[in-house]
Amino acid sequence: MKFNNKSTIRKEHVKGLLLGLVTPVIVVPLVLFVMSITQNYTYSRLWHKFNLNNPYQIKIITLSIIANLGWFYFFLNKDRFNFAKGIIIATLLYAPYIIYIKFF
Repeated sequence: MKFNNKSTIRKEHVKGLLLGLVTPVIVVPLVLFVMSITQNYTYSRLWHKFNLNNPYQIKIITLSIIANLGWFYFFLNKDRFNFAKGIIIATLLYAPYIIYIKFF
């Protein structure tokens, strides 16, 4: 008897989801650091602006989510499609947060 496992959640989905959720959190300070170097601002000033200015926060978070694209293509080229699906789901889970910041 053969079972259809297409609709089940696998460990690879969860690992890809967690990786996709954690990566932007790690990349946000890196983006702010690079911006502080290139724009001749102090890091603390950009961090303060990031925390208080919602339109600026949306831009930085969106830039950090682009880092998931690298993981997506990495796992896609390694034929690890379940990890890639988890990355996509994690990326889509940031959309409600961005919409919340934008309108509330």
